[in-house]
Amino acid sequence: MGKLHLFDMDGTLLYGSAASIEISRHLGLDREIAELERAFIAREVTPVRFAELACELWSELTEEVVAAAFDGAPWLDGIQEVWADIRARGERCAVISLSPGFFVERLTVWGADAAHGSRWPALPFRDPVEPDGILSPSAKVRIADELCAGFGLERADCVAYGDSLSDTALFAAVPASVAVNADHHVSGLASYAYEGRDLREAYALVRAAG
Repeated sequence: MGKLHLFDMDGTLLYGSAASIEISRHLGLDREIAELERAFIAREVTPVRFAELACELWSELTEEVVAAAFDGAPWLDGIQEVWADIRARGERCAVISLSPGFFVERLTVWGADAAHGSRWPALPFRDPVEPDGILSPSAKVRIADELCAGFGLERADCVAYGDSLSDTALFAAVPASVAVNADHHVSGLASYAYEGRDLREAYALVRAAG
């Protein structure tokens, strides 16, 4: 039986950063997004409210800015090599992130079998945020189950990679997990822990365990 490798993006594949931070940096809104991120981490704003406020901040956002933010982001080394090895073994890999789908979905070009993010309004923002399209941490488990059904796998076949509070529900739902540059929310839940900037090294922990 193959495996399904499930990757978080912000703070996991992105080293010490997040899509919102990278996009805001290109728009000159570093201070504003830092305050919004702080409020989100402190649970002072919900995922839906975060999206609404970010849309207001990013009124000038274009596809060109998103592309520049994606290309210039501090990605871990070895992402494409890891995903190529996973697929060469007949296994699957997917990204599930609370960040905007228009950023997350770009990772399919690097070899992810699937990439799921929150559904934000089309760029440039003219329509309101649809609350049903904004993912919560518990949605990661639902999406993982949907991916398993599509690939003919079970939760028992999953490995999750994550770093923070938004990954706790998924870590609790699957048998194997890797805390990647993680905080205290997931470090005690994970099967393995990795600190560094190379996804190949984190992936090697899973491979070594069979």
